[in-house]
Amino acid sequence: MDATDALNEIAFRLERDRAPQFKVQAFRRAADTVGVWSPAELRVRAGDGRLKATKGIGASTLEVIRQSLDGDVPDRLQKLRDAQTSPLSDAGRALAELVRGDLHSHSDWSDGTTRIPLMVDAAVSLGREYLALTDHSPHLTVAHGLTAERLTEQLDVVAGLDEATDGLRLLSGIEVDILDDGALDQTPELLDRLDVVVASIHSHLRADRRTMTERMLGAITDRHTSILGHCTGRLVEGSRGTRPPSEFDAERVFAACAENGVAVEINARPERQDPPDELIAVALAAGCFFSIDSDAHAPGQLGLLDYGIERAAQNQVPAERIITTWPVEQLLEWVRSNR
Repeated sequence: MDATDALNEIAFRLERDRAPQFKVQAFRRAADTVGVWSPAELRVRAGDGRLKATKGIGASTLEVIRQSLDGDVPDRLQKLRDAQTSPLSDAGRALAELVRGDLHSHSDWSDGTTRIPLMVDAAVSLGREYLALTDHSPHLTVAHGLTAERLTEQLDVVAGLDEATDGLRLLSGIEVDILDDGALDQTPELLDRLDVVVASIHSHLRADRRTMTERMLGAITDRHTSILGHCTGRLVEGSRGTRPPSEFDAERVFAACAENGVAVEINARPERQDPPDELIAVALAAGCFFSIDSDAHAPGQLGLLDYGIERAAQNQVPAERIITTWPVEQLLEWVRSNR
């Protein structure tokens, strides 16, 4: 087995299992280190001791490399493969067969952990037909949000990767902050250039119900907004602790989503599970469309999409009302028609 492939797959599987980031990065750094050498050169370095002394290669990654060079599937990788589980029920598996894409992901341009090509490769390996890159907007400085200049630069990178990638459309996008007054945190001219705009609230989440409602309505009625991201902002588990959901008038907010052609995101991250089940029911009754998204900040986290798919299935969301089941041209036409 190719050593670089083995190291990257281990990193991917650890991310999907939500392992601590330092463990993931050990394998990804090792993959980057050995990826510059041919198999023959790597074998020589492993044999003469230079590999063991190489910065970024530790005991665990060295063992993976040696077993790969012997032609074996490394023990560490085989254990991760054998331990793989799925959250999908029969209904979830049926829906998963229909899901084509993912419209919310991040790279190291903002607060993701890896370069865009690694996110693209992971999406291809998972069989996605399209992936939207939606790095953060400038107001979210803690996440290294993209200024207008950096987003403009990224658009050229995305276009180049989209053209060079077979079997997957890489869509341009942004997770744009909803500011306190309901405005979107990027220029209208740049938002016009994007395929997908996910609008989310990341600050002042404990504002009162009326304030939050008006703030969300401001973003929903902006013609650029395609998707309302993780609408309650809650956290139910995970390393960041827990956080209660924001309070807002769900009937008004979801009615506005239905009227303005804004999909409600079913955020697949297990620590979010957002919206809660009772709000999915309100959005269904309002006639909303939905977007099941991974909100991935690392390649392996793209695999967390199954958690959102299962929640949609359990809440009996019809597949035809999930925009990520649509072919990419239908999706893009829907976005354009709502602008």
